[in-house]
Amino acid sequence: MIPNILVLAGRRSPTTDPLAASAGVTHKAMVPVKGEAMVGRVLRIAEAAWPAAPLYVSVDDFAAIAAEPTVARLVASGRLTPLDARANIVESVVEASRTTGFPLLITTADNVLMTPEGMRSIDEEGRRRRADAVVMMAEKADILAAHPDGQRRFYAFRGGAYSNCNLFWLGGDRALKATESFRLGGQFAKHKRRAVKALGVTTLLLYLSRLLTLDGMFRHFSRRFGLGIRALVAKDGRLAIDVDNERTHRVAEELLSR
Repeated sequence: MIPNILVLAGRRSPTTDPLAASAGVTHKAMVPVKGEAMVGRVLRIAEAAWPAAPLYVSVDDFAAIAAEPTVARLVASGRLTPLDARANIVESVVEASRTTGFPLLITTADNVLMTPEGMRSIDEEGRRRRADAVVMMAEKADILAAHPDGQRRFYAFRGGAYSNCNLFWLGGDRALKATESFRLGGQFAKHKRRAVKALGVTTLLLYLSRLLTLDGMFRHFSRRFGLGIRALVAKDGRLAIDVDNERTHRVAEELLSR
């Protein structure tokens, strides 16, 4: 069985993203990286991972991305299905899952350094471990080795610091319980109050105390949500560098030029 693949390409707020504004587009997903809109590149990566996998894109205004060459080609061939984005990430994923089914691999339109191998590895991990959900992470040393300016915020645990790769695998609808943690928008390394509301005080104290390893924290998540949630650590540090601003846009272009 091959996974269904969902690319999140909607806007987080009605206000135009600064990177999109500087590129003269309404949606960050349409910002070009090395001459190609980000959403088109990510869809090509997904297509290369599984040539027959069903592809879906969640966006608040499909007309904003419809003319992008890869989007237009995939829609015309019946490979890509547009879905309406909702007010936040959780609602978008829950709503999309009613159409996509499971297993469901989720990524974002700004994840331009993701690879087909990375996508296949998280799917293989989820099936091998019979997990409810898998989150891909990369270690700080590997990220900085890929590019010293690639990431500036990390989740620090006993034994190492990590960043997430914006790649998630859900094995079934039970796993939707875990997505509730992102209802407030995620980015917990930047917004500690979101972490408290989403994960609880105990989880935050465990994290701040550095008593748990990364695997230990995910075991705690599993108990909290009553699910089997796993972390998959990618060796390729580039996979944790997405395009959020001018700095990471420059970094992505430099890495793709290599």
